[in-house]
Amino acid sequence: MNPNIPNSSSLSPIHKKALDIFTLSKHISKYLVHDLAPLSINGKEDPNIYFSGDIVQQSNSLAPEIVNAESKIFSEEKHKHVVSLSHLTNDLYRNCERLEHSNSNGKEFLLLLRKEINKFKKLQHIWMLTL
Repeated sequence: MNPNIPNSSSLSPIHKKALDIFTLSKHISKYLVHDLAPLSINGKEDPNIYFSGDIVQQSNSLAPEIVNAESKIFSEEKHKHVVSLSHLTNDLYRNCERLEHSNSNGKEFLLLLRKEINKFKKLQHIWMLTL
């Protein structure tokens, strides 16, 4: 077990889903990079390759925002992290949509990630009511 990751049985459902999304997005990005990395005939790179890195970075930021919101005492501080989490979630979803238009064989995996993000959004709504 990784000492930096808390015991999964002690995590909230939204925190578990955030970690699942991070793992999934990391694997999808690794898969997509192989299709997007080669240069085109004119020597230019595929601009969608940056979105594959963005989904990893954004999904990696979900869990820390949850922890930060839960650890704050004052509601104003909690609200800042909740807003940040909402922006991250929306950006992550939009980047998945952008990648679905890329020239890659991994598009079907992005649909799976978007479904997980939708589940996360539902958990997020419930979680925000409990803060």
